[in-house]
Amino acid sequence: MAKPLTAAEMEASLHAWLETEFTYFKVEQLALELEGLTRDEQDFILGWIRRIASTHITLAWQFGRRAPALLPRMERRLLEAWAVHTCDVFDRTGLQTALRVMEEVDSFDETQHRNDAAGALFEDIAPVLGNFVCGLSGRRLRIEKGEAAWTDGERIVLPPLIAALPSLDDNFQLAKATVALLWAQTRFGSLRVDFSALGARYADPERALARLHALETLRLTARIARELPGLHREMLRLRARLDPGLPPRWQRFETMLGTSQAAVDDSLALLDAAYDEAECPQWSDQGSLRPEAIAAARAARLDKEKARLRIRLAELLEEHRAAQAAPQAAPETPPALAVEPHDENGRLDFAITLDGAPLAPPDNVRQLLTSVYLDFGEIPPEYLTPAGDGEYDPDRVFDQPEDPDAVWHGTYHEKGAELFPEWDHGRQHYRKNWCVMREKTVPPVHDAFYRDTLDKYAGVVKHLRRKFEALRDENRLDKRQTQGDEIDLDALIEALADAQDGREMSDRLFVRLHRAERNIAVAFLVDMSGSTKGWINEAEREALILLCEALELLGDRYAIYGFSGTTRKRCELFRIKTFDERYGDEVQARISGIRPQEYTRMGFALRHMTKLLNRVEARTRVLVTLSDGRPDDYFDVYRGQYGIEDTRMALLEAARTGIHPFCITLDRDARDYLPHMYGAARYIILDDVRQLPVKVTDIYRRITT
Repeated sequence: MAKPLTAAEMEASLHAWLETEFTYFKVEQLALELEGLTRDEQDFILGWIRRIASTHITLAWQFGRRAPALLPRMERRLLEAWAVHTCDVFDRTGLQTALRVMEEVDSFDETQHRNDAAGALFEDIAPVLGNFVCGLSGRRLRIEKGEAAWTDGERIVLPPLIAALPSLDDNFQLAKATVALLWAQTRFGSLRVDFSALGARYADPERALARLHALETLRLTARIARELPGLHREMLRLRARLDPGLPPRWQRFETMLGTSQAAVDDSLALLDAAYDEAECPQWSDQGSLRPEAIAAARAARLDKEKARLRIRLAELLEEHRAAQAAPQAAPETPPALAVEPHDENGRLDFAITLDGAPLAPPDNVRQLLTSVYLDFGEIPPEYLTPAGDGEYDPDRVFDQPEDPDAVWHGTYHEKGAELFPEWDHGRQHYRKNWCVMREKTVPPVHDAFYRDTLDKYAGVVKHLRRKFEALRDENRLDKRQTQGDEIDLDALIEALADAQDGREMSDRLFVRLHRAERNIAVAFLVDMSGSTKGWINEAEREALILLCEALELLGDRYAIYGFSGTTRKRCELFRIKTFDERYGDEVQARISGIRPQEYTRMGFALRHMTKLLNRVEARTRVLVTLSDGRPDDYFDVYRGQYGIEDTRMALLEAARTGIHPFCITLDRDARDYLPHMYGAARYIILDDVRQLPVKVTDIYRRITT
């Protein structure tokens, strides 16, 4: 067993990791606290201090201070989970929140985090649950991430991780049940309650709110049983595993609120009786009620939706008049507009009549009517008066479309983006949902570049076409077959040697020729960083033109994308040709339109291309990166070893799925890092950029045969 480190030996390492942020006294004090531990315990704590320091040195020092006292009473795997969780919180919300997690280590218990590995991540389930909510009747609701599950009537908020159960599928079903109950609050009147007036009626408003929430959960569960019977069965199964049974005195409330006619007024009528009950049931899928948020969202919505509906009704009336056979003057008296809601089998719809004649409402009017109805339980008459000329400014009332690039301006925005993890080699863990990626199409440039390239390389194109036609038609020689056209001499010699030794001869003594069937999908990832400006950019575009001309002969499925990035917040992938697109004028114009952008952040692009490639049915999948330099991003830690290790991890992830990565680079110093990233035989270095258009097709032939 190794001897424990002395305080002086530990101080040297701690000063290197914690830099000069802390005084020598603090580091010396930390070293003295670790001196009394065993060598194994010292190595464990020092290792995690080093790893956390790569995220933030204050967090590393705080971990070092607390870890010696925690080791005797916490398992190491739980301490590791606490450290990783703290770093994840720092990534999402910053230092102050992460320090609170450090301080609240006693609340980080095993029961809370033992299922984290099987937990349903918000980023994974939000798109699915968003589609699920869109298919339900009622107001369109957004799915957003927050600390807990709740709704204000316009959005459903879910926690970053739902991990109450050891199965990923069960955790997803729990999230779905939670979303369904929160949707039901908006759909069946729970949010129409005046919560401030309700609280004033009771000595303990929190107690009254908790019991109303429980009553409404019983009522809404019965509603879901009628609307979504399959999901209701899942809810009951999960509740049986997670929640205690319903208290006997609450069972009568369940019966009374389980009828099809039960409404929120029935829950309010039972509240006095429920308030007197000592017990109040809670369910793992019910989320929480937030009266302040509900009231704020409703107040902001009412006036705006009244104006929007009146403007839309005026437009609808104008369109109706314009569609009449003969022009009509505006009537002296306002038209009689009437709206009749239909709420059958959970589906909410509206019929509009104009002076007694039916009028088909467009979707935008239908959505506004739905939202107003959910707020009031009816459509107030004043909402049905069409707006007069100039009564409202539509630019102030309606949301204006966003500039596609405006999301990058100002603070960190994730709207409409795809999030990817990034490997932090210092932490030895992923930074979850770290890179914000948006996919764009390269603006096509319809110039003479395509034709000029074919003219410039006319002889090369003819040569390439001959080589690729031969590759398409080539036969493959299969050795050691039981039948064939010729004798396999190697197999025959081995068989005769076996017979001489007294062993049984093999009957696989023939070779057979047959046409090779190509079943290949290739993705080309083109470096569009600023360093490709000039000759390199032109050579890349020429190479892609020649490559496409050759690939069209082979019939291999291929896609071309470009990539660039400026920090983790602005990672961009540029569509040049998708797998399903035909190589034609539009794709040729996009190749011509490839222009240098920002920096060479690679990990996110490789991960996205891995996902795209794995959607393609092919026996062989190849991912070819065409770059002029090492992974790099000027504005953060991606420059240097961090970027190389993240790119290497992204390539390993691709290889684990069966994809074959390869790199063609123009960086003469690439031998310093490419063998570590790709492996010895998975890259080629071109010393002269002018070789690229000619060599790239030969390289393709080599790596796909």
